[in-house]
Amino acid sequence: MCTLEKRGSIFFLTLTGATKKDQEHRLNPPLIAAIRAALAEVRSQAVPGSALITQAEGRFFSNGFDLRHAQAVGAAAGSADAAGAELLNMVDLFRGVVADLLSLPMPTVAAVTGHAAAAGLILAMSHDYVVMKKSRAVLYLSELDIGMSLPDYFTALIKEKVGSSAARRELALRAAKVDAEAAVRMGIVDAAYDSAEDVAAAAVRTAEELGKKEWSGEAYAEIRKSLYPDVCSLLGLEEKAVMPSKL
Repeated sequence: MCTLEKRGSIFFLTLTGATKKDQEHRLNPPLIAAIRAALAEVRSQAVPGSALITQAEGRFFSNGFDLRHAQAVGAAAGSADAAGAELLNMVDLFRGVVADLLSLPMPTVAAVTGHAAAAGLILAMSHDYVVMKKSRAVLYLSELDIGMSLPDYFTALIKEKVGSSAARRELALRAAKVDAEAAVRMGIVDAAYDSAEDVAAAAVRTAEELGKKEWSGEAYAEIRKSLYPDVCSLLGLEEKAVMPSKL
């Protein structure tokens, strides 16, 4: 499901899977709970100089919410309404992951070496920096294609993270499958690389560069929240003043 490893000052959160199906990293209640538990562990060990890298095994960074899981819940209950209710439950549970990342007291980097679709794209965008592989990886906001409206916090995050209205329209109203180089031009991705190894190395370089600053994690988290006030308000993340330790 996921693993957490610490190397020096960098935490590595890796989405794992033994089969191709598992390596789609579809966000269901168990995986969401596992990610939140890992992020809670990261938070508990945070010190100045810490950083987080999130990565994934296989062809997907994350293929979004686990619709098969919702369908199975509906089938077991003999009700389409139950399937819809379970999907809404996953939408609500995933709020916690986005809130955890936006309030984490350290820089965060998403190393995207496979497809990131729907909630999987939101997972990547919830990090401070995104680096991505050029080939066999796309960003895809699939809600329009599957006939689903965007959760409010998805929309707020996209509006505050993607500066161009044309880029937001391409993502949300064309359901475009955006490759890495296009994503860089749109401002969604910071840099694109030829191989998964290059992406991983770039993520480590970014995390190490930022970690060397040894900033106050509390100040970092509060400044981040102040940059994205709309989504943080929807997620219930309140801002607070942080004063220098030496005045």
